[in-house]
Amino acid sequence: MTRIVSLCFISLFLFTSSALAAVDHVVVISIDGGKPASIFKSNMPNLKAITKEGASTFLAETIMPSKTLPAHTSMVTGVLPAVHKITWNSWNPFKGTLKIPTMFSLAKEQGLSTALFATKSKFKHLNKSDSLDVFSLNSSDAKSIAKESTKYLASKKPRLLFIHMPDADTAGHAYGWESPEQLKALENVDAAIGFVKQTMEQVLQGKFYVLIVTADHGGSAKDHGSDSDDDRIIPWITWGSDVKSNHTISSAVNTMDTAATVLWLLGIAPPTTWSGVPVEDAYN
Repeated sequence: MTRIVSLCFISLFLFTSSALAAVDHVVVISIDGGKPASIFKSNMPNLKAITKEGASTFLAETIMPSKTLPAHTSMVTGVLPAVHKITWNSWNPFKGTLKIPTMFSLAKEQGLSTALFATKSKFKHLNKSDSLDVFSLNSSDAKSIAKESTKYLASKKPRLLFIHMPDADTAGHAYGWESPEQLKALENVDAAIGFVKQTMEQVLQGKFYVLIVTADHGGSAKDHGSDSDDDRIIPWITWGSDVKSNHTISSAVNTMDTAATVLWLLGIAPPTTWSGVPVEDAYN
């Protein structure tokens, strides 16, 4: 919590990034409800492989409230809910879409192609006008959304691709976090992650690309939303070109850092008013 409060003030005056990176493609996968304790108990060989081949921390933090929509909004805007104003957790057509920049809109301003594939109607709030070339809610689970999004990746090769995988959250609410059913759901997520990684390797040959795998929140019993470690601690894993190998990220990481890291990787300076900062420790 102390780090978040401090960043709110520091980032208003100073952006301490070194030279911007120059990556051709960035893919972000969000494991909805991806609590590290559940991940450790599940059979996830693909996630284990990218963790070993890349850089990671399983002590990153999400925001409060640790709910899907507010957390994903902070993930793509680099700011706290007090700034982006989305504190509810369902689709409300009367409240419209985001009024502030996102990593997608800022990428579009620089002429880069963007796409978001999700599974919940509440993500409509993130579909800011003229920020996404494709916004899809056609899939319902990790395997189907991996198939849909990788088909698009292969054909259009977007510079920024975001993929939301809901299975762990769905099982957590139904059966409980760390339940056998949730661990099985995470196995399905892992297979989907492996499919995305394999597609990236095949269709982006000769390009510089980075994959980021993270989560919006954890959970305990059959719910989430509190400031407990069960609800707020999340994974943050990155793999790909010029990512440090078998590296444990030593710096503190927050979900707001995802948006800043994405822009930095794409060669775009994140806004100095953001609380999120690039996770430069993960890259060579």
